[in-house]
Amino acid sequence: MSDVVRKASCACGQVRVETRGEPYRVGVCHCMTCRKAHGAPFNFYAVFPPEAVSVSGEVIAFASTEKVRRYSCRNCGAPIYSTYFREDEFYVHPGSFDDVGAFTPTYELWMKRREPWLPTFPTCVSHFEESRHKWTRREPE
Repeated sequence: MSDVVRKASCACGQVRVETRGEPYRVGVCHCMTCRKAHGAPFNFYAVFPPEAVSVSGEVIAFASTEKVRRYSCRNCGAPIYSTYFREDEFYVHPGSFDDVGAFTPTYELWMKRREPWLPTFPTCVSHFEESRHKWTRREPE
């Protein structure tokens, strides 16, 4: 694990997140659940091992599916992180980080739900009509 430490927070600052090291992968999801949960045309996330992330402050959880939990600040409601189908992955939203430009997406999911006016992300080398075809820790393979 690298020595890079990054700090993040919700809009009101009551929930703080700290990550250590680099993420496994960084992606963009255009599925309807992500769009609605974030009130935005896509969800942007950096995937870390759980042991590389620490969270302080009170969060509320939304179970968007049987195995997906989305966590937001109890006070301001800002989405901070999510957990999906794997216990060994922790999805932190890059918009929460203090450092702008710290993360660059390399793949997009649910392209069939992508806004037609949205410009191409030049750093995305993989594009999936729906979910990724097979699970891999890193992207691209």
